[in-house]
Amino acid sequence: MEIATYILVPFILFALTGLKVMNEYERGVRFRLGNYSGVVNPGLRYIIPVIDTMQKVDLRVKAVDVPSQDAMTKDNVSVNVNAVLYYKISDAKNAIIEVEDFKFAVSQLAQTTMRDIVGETTLDRLLSERESVSLRIKELVDKASDPWGIKVNSVELKDILLPSDMKRVIAKEAEAEREKRAVIIKAEGETIASVNLSKAAKTLAGNKGALHLRTLQTLNDIASDQNNTIVLALPLEILESFRGKNK
Repeated sequence: MEIATYILVPFILFALTGLKVMNEYERGVRFRLGNYSGVVNPGLRYIIPVIDTMQKVDLRVKAVDVPSQDAMTKDNVSVNVNAVLYYKISDAKNAIIEVEDFKFAVSQLAQTTMRDIVGETTLDRLLSERESVSLRIKELVDKASDPWGIKVNSVELKDILLPSDMKRVIAKEAEAEREKRAVIIKAEGETIASVNLSKAAKTLAGNKGALHLRTLQTLNDIASDQNNTIVLALPLEILESFRGKNK
C-alpha cells in the first residue's frame, strides 16, 4: 500500500501540472509532440504534460512606439519622424507559427514603411496632412502583417522634427503669409467703405432733408471737440443760388 501511495501521489501531482487557466483575452496555441494541434480557448483547460506544450497569446490591443527615423522628404528636406502603432492579434496560430517575434517584426515593418512613405511625401503635405500620411502607413503595415495574424488598428505620427535652418525659413514664410492676409483684409475693408460712402453720397444728394440732418450731425460733432475752429454753416439754398448765377 505504501509503495502504491509513493507512486500514485507523484503521478497525480505531475498530472495536475497540465491544468491551465486561460483568461478571456487569451488564446493558447497548443503543440503535441512538436506539431500544431489547435487553439486553446478561455477557461480551465488541460494539456498533457511532456507530450503537449502551449504558448499563450494576448488578444488585447497593444501600443508599439516606432523609434525616431531620419528620412528625406520628396522635396529633399531632412526630417526626423516618430510614431506610435496600435495593433492586436487576430489569428493566434499565425502569430506564433508564421513569425518568430511578432512584436519586433511589426515594429521593424512600421519603421521601414514610415521612412518609405515620408520619402514619397513633400514637406508641406507631411505637415498639413498628417492624418492621411498616418493612414497610408497604417494600410501598408496592416497589409504586410496580415499573414502573421496581426491587425493594425491605427498609426499616429507623433513628432516631425526639422533642421534649425528649415524652422527659420518656415517661420519667415508664416510671417509673410500673415502680413499678406492683413494687407488683403485692409484693402477689402477700404473697398467696402468706399462703396458704402458712394451709396451714402447718392442717397443724400437725392434727399435734401437727409442732407440737412447729416450737416447738423457733423456740426454737432465739431462743436463737441475742444478746439478753436470756427465753422460757417451756410444754408444749401444760398449755395445753390450762387451756383445758378454762375451758370
